[in-house]
Amino acid sequence: MDRKIPNIMGTQHPDNAGVPFFKHNDNAFVSAFREIDEAYQNFSKLDADEYMWDWEGKHADASVIDRLYSEHYEYFQKHPLGKDKYLTFRLPNIWEEKGYSLMQAMTTILSAEDFAYDLGFKERPLFEAILPMTQSADQLISMEDKFASLSHYKSTEFNTGHKDSDTLQMIPLFEGFESQLHAPQILKKYLEMYKDHFGRELSYMRVFLAGSDSALSNGFLNSIIGNKLALTGLAEFEQESGLPIYPIAGTGSTIFRGGLSPMMIDRYLEEFPGLKTATIQSAFRYDYPLDVVEPAIIKLRDGLQKSKFEIIDHDDQDILLEIAKKAAAEYHETLDPLINDLQPVFDAFPKRRDRHQHVGIIGYSRDVDGYKMPRAITFTGALYSVGVPPEFLGTGRILNKLSDKELNTLMKYYPNIKHDYAHVAKYFSKDALDALQAKNPAWKAVDEDIEAVERLFGIQAGPQTPEQEKHAQLAADLVKISDKETKTTLISRQAILRKFLG
Repeated sequence: MDRKIPNIMGTQHPDNAGVPFFKHNDNAFVSAFREIDEAYQNFSKLDADEYMWDWEGKHADASVIDRLYSEHYEYFQKHPLGKDKYLTFRLPNIWEEKGYSLMQAMTTILSAEDFAYDLGFKERPLFEAILPMTQSADQLISMEDKFASLSHYKSTEFNTGHKDSDTLQMIPLFEGFESQLHAPQILKKYLEMYKDHFGRELSYMRVFLAGSDSALSNGFLNSIIGNKLALTGLAEFEQESGLPIYPIAGTGSTIFRGGLSPMMIDRYLEEFPGLKTATIQSAFRYDYPLDVVEPAIIKLRDGLQKSKFEIIDHDDQDILLEIAKKAAAEYHETLDPLINDLQPVFDAFPKRRDRHQHVGIIGYSRDVDGYKMPRAITFTGALYSVGVPPEFLGTGRILNKLSDKELNTLMKYYPNIKHDYAHVAKYFSKDALDALQAKNPAWKAVDEDIEAVERLFGIQAGPQTPEQEKHAQLAADLVKISDKETKTTLISRQAILRKFLG
């Protein structure tokens, strides 16, 4: 294979509490116009291998390649896109949201090739794209067909003096537990269809596993088990098919969303063996000093290059699957009666990017048990802000109910479970939970979860440092305040203390 697989992918996930290092004011918001400079800073300053350009549910600048090459021509002469650095579009899923921006994104890919060619670049700058919420092989083939049709039309009607590429390599993004579990079947079907349909074979595949939305949908324990089973499934598929598979994981700084922060590189590499690309989201990059972030990226890249799949024994896979199902059921039962209490916190959540509204003509909403849910970052941050780390929801009582064999199997494949819960427990606020419980007795279930985790792992939930004490106090204040602007201010102050927004 004549391309390098990127290990470090910067993304636009708006989970940063602090101000990005390249901004010279005290505003943590990154406008759509500023995102092009941000991409360049991530390549040049942080040495990210790849940057995700998101067309799904947000405003994306179609002039991205023109501006990057025009404004930073010398840098990209040395580090051409498509060869040394990579920009990868996340396309809208037209089966889930309106396809207004899909044609614009695909046209941008084609015109970027013309522009690069006219500037004397040999490489096509954009040649891969991510399809979120992939459900079937048909969808992947359909996207490639649409691109080929558009390319042929452009070549005929708008001749630019060179032949446009008509291939777009798709990267399926599997988001929910079930779709991650069945990824190998979808990939197998895709391989067969690809050869029949295009008359050529794939030489490798990149496969994207989500961390955040699966946790939002079915809870943390279900999500982390799902990621581990998915990696095992991909390893088995690689063995059977002989096709090299390069997994990508979409993970944020907080444990609930995957636990990839500059302070947790070793833990992350241990928990997700076989990963080849990790997403360093906004909190990873902007909530720690550069002299912490830069060495962390070097360490992460080195670890990912050495990382190898570990296949989980089939009997153990069955046990983990059973635990995951039980955990999801407990999570839903715990969360449903609490959602209405969290709504004012969701509404007050600070914004970090230009996004389309989640519901309506161009958005779509995450629906959990009939409730319209916010994005995973808002959900995660809201629970941290009321002093209840979402990792606890439904978890303690499920761990209590597991047999010794089940618990031992879980701890074997999730070696950092005790460490992770000791870490998140520091952001628990007893005062805040008591205040929530006084208004709605359903919060008592969360109290039981926390007590069960404390007993099982021999830990004490609650703050341990002055910063964590302050975080807990702000949580207790937040749950008693009704003013939206004050809520937003408190959430922002807490986010700085814990080094992630959500």
